[in-house]
This record gives sequence, C-alpha cells and structure tokens, in this order.
Amino acid sequence: MGNSVVVGLTGGIGSGKSAVSDAFKSKGISIVDADIVARLVVEKGSKGLAAIATHFGNQVLHTDGTLNRAVLREQVFNNSSEKEWLNGLLHPLIREEMARQLDISDGPFTILSVPLLVENKLTTMCNYVIVVDCPEELQLQRAMKRDGSSKATIENIMAAQASRAQRKAAATHVIDNSGTLEELNTQVDALYHNFLETIGN
Repeated sequence: MGNSVVVGLTGGIGSGKSAVSDAFKSKGISIVDADIVARLVVEKGSKGLAAIATHFGNQVLHTDGTLNRAVLREQVFNNSSEKEWLNGLLHPLIREEMARQLDISDGPFTILSVPLLVENKLTTMCNYVIVVDCPEELQLQRAMKRDGSSKATIENIMAAQASRAQRKAAATHVIDNSGTLEELNTQVDALYHNFLETIGN
C-alpha cells in the first residue's frame, strides 16, 4: 500500500482526458481524480465547507446544508480577492486529500487525473506525466458538443489553461487524441504495458 508509482494525467478541456482515465480504470488501475476530490473537500460536514460558510455566510448553502455552487460562483466570479481566498483554502485541502488517496492506493501504478496539473505545479507529485493532446480546433469542437457551452466560453477556458506547448514540455508521455476512440485505446494499452515493464511488475 502507498508504494504505487504515480502517473499524472492531464490535458486541456475537450482533449479526451476522461476517455484515457476510463481506459486505465477498465484495466483495474486506481484513479485519483482531482474533480472528484474537489467535490469531496466541500461536501456536507467537511472542514472546507465550514470555512466557506463562515467566510461567505449561509447564503452559499442550500437548505439541506450542502454547498450552493451557483451562489458561490457568483460571489467569486468578479472578485479576485475572494477567488484568491477560496483557492487558498481549497488547493491545500485538495492536495492533502489527493496525497491521502494516493497513499492508500495499491496496484503497480495509480493515475492522478488533474485538469490543471501543469498550471498548479502538481507534477511534483508524479513519477510520470501523461498529456492528452489534440489540435485546439478539435478541443473546441469536442468541448462545445459535450458541454453545450458557447465558443467564446470554451475559448476563455482554453486561454486560462496552459498552452499545448507548456503541457507537452511537462510530459514524459504524450497521447495523441486527434483520431478515433479505438486509436486512443491502442495508445493507452501500449502505455499500460510500458509502465508495467518500467516499474518492473
């Protein structure tokens, strides 16, 4: 337990990171997913949620005591100091919980799936880093189709993320997802075997 090699997984919005994560999961590999952890650290009864309610007031809570994300988003949307406060609270909690999950993970390696792995300098937690890459035009089309968001919204998200070049510079392995799901799965399969051999299991 806890001696699992950590393989970071990241990619821009619409790059196909979830498909890669699912493919590894189907091979029995444990996934520590930052998006799931981010929800976990603010769930009802958590110290994260208590701190948010103390800071912003109870209007950020639903009547059942869970976090009202829409109201919280409004609070921090155009307020950089509030956004900073929130990030300052959540990032250490998320990092701590991810480290805890990695520590109890077993298997030859564990995937640490983080959308902003490069931006938040979380590559330090990883032995290897997989970047899922595809042309920006394709990212845009996929994200619009998946989220039903406008082109402008997706472009803004992409602009706030690391560039393809920055991500690829941090990668030990790149998965090219400009083709079909079948081609993606073939690459995952090859990487899976590559890791098993490298790790010596």
